[in-house]
Amino acid sequence: MIASAKAGRLVVVGASLAGLRAVEAARKAGFHGRITLIGAEPHLPYDRPPLSKEFLSPDGPAGCVPFRSGQELADDYGVEVLLDAPATTLDLGTRVVRAGGADVPYDALVIATGAAARELPRTGHLAGVHVLRGVDDAHAVRRSLDHGARTVVIGAGFIGSEVASAARARGLDVTVVEALPTPLVRAIGPDLGSALAALHERNGTTLICGQGVTGVEGAGHVERVRLADGTTLDADLVVAGIGAVPCTDWLSGSGLHLDNGVVCDEFLRAGAPDVYAAGDVARWHNPQFDLSMRVEHWSNAAEQGARAAHNALFPATAKPYSTVPYFWSDWYGSRIQFVGIAASDYTVVSGDLASEHFVALYREGDKLSGALTLNGQRHIMKYRRLITQGATFDEAVEFATTAAAHPRSRERR
Repeated sequence: MIASAKAGRLVVVGASLAGLRAVEAARKAGFHGRITLIGAEPHLPYDRPPLSKEFLSPDGPAGCVPFRSGQELADDYGVEVLLDAPATTLDLGTRVVRAGGADVPYDALVIATGAAARELPRTGHLAGVHVLRGVDDAHAVRRSLDHGARTVVIGAGFIGSEVASAARARGLDVTVVEALPTPLVRAIGPDLGSALAALHERNGTTLICGQGVTGVEGAGHVERVRLADGTTLDADLVVAGIGAVPCTDWLSGSGLHLDNGVVCDEFLRAGAPDVYAAGDVARWHNPQFDLSMRVEHWSNAAEQGARAAHNALFPATAKPYSTVPYFWSDWYGSRIQFVGIAASDYTVVSGDLASEHFVALYREGDKLSGALTLNGQRHIMKYRRLITQGATFDEAVEFATTAAAHPRSRERR
């Protein structure tokens, strides 16, 4: 525990995973001042990744359980929670956040407002067209799947592919439309993106690449999707998985530097006194790669939220936030995991790209920069540690060779 902290009031904007971890870290570190947690949704902080995974399955959970109950937050953490109160402005001069029509003063501020799913233009009048970002979205999508909806997913990224997987688990017809020639190019590169995309075809999903959507049509309720080549796809449910944008509109005119998120330094400082950012909304300088990054992954949000709160309250002992990004996704019963950053140069060190199992390593110069596994869970965190340690690519290949030669002995460790 740190001996002393900045006195006063900590305000966390965003009842998200990052926001919750900021609150928890503040109390665990010994902060005894007032804490206010502000959320735009009417829900307490909850776990988002399951919404596109087990929540959509035929036997998925009935509801979404919050990380902490309101009573826990009040009694155990002494947190004032303002829900259904979207933040609208930040005044750096007076140190006030306006949210839900009220002015909330702060002495230290953590911005954790996350990101919002991109919506399909000109579809607001149609029922049956959804994004999948929050629990209300997930309920709507699941109701349609429960009724056997013919499903079209726009975007072959991780969220869209998880929705397609959930539809196929119910035996429903589903088509995935991707505007790029190859799915997941930006995340993992074209070759490996194609290898994962093959999971769709092997599991009965129709995948159409290189086609834009020119219209989503229907009389009150979606009936069809029209593609650039004139093809029409019948649909009762359309889910847009076309990315997300950081929630920074409320910060326009505040004086903070906004550029694909709230721009921060390596300490998550947002360029104004006592203002920090964390999670999907933060674009910070990651010392691990000497790059400015914005990462939309669960582990990053959790770790950044805690670090931002600590640095905001205990600036004398502030630590930079350096990390190797990690994410996972579940498609058709297969687990996809990725650590690090993708590069154009890669080597498959286990399995092959046409199989249900492979491990691929990325290299940047002579360094290991990333690793992608399909059903290769046993060693993914070892590769993450190797990247953190600055391991060479040859050292990573040597580990992969040893692991392949002695799989049972390493499994027991």
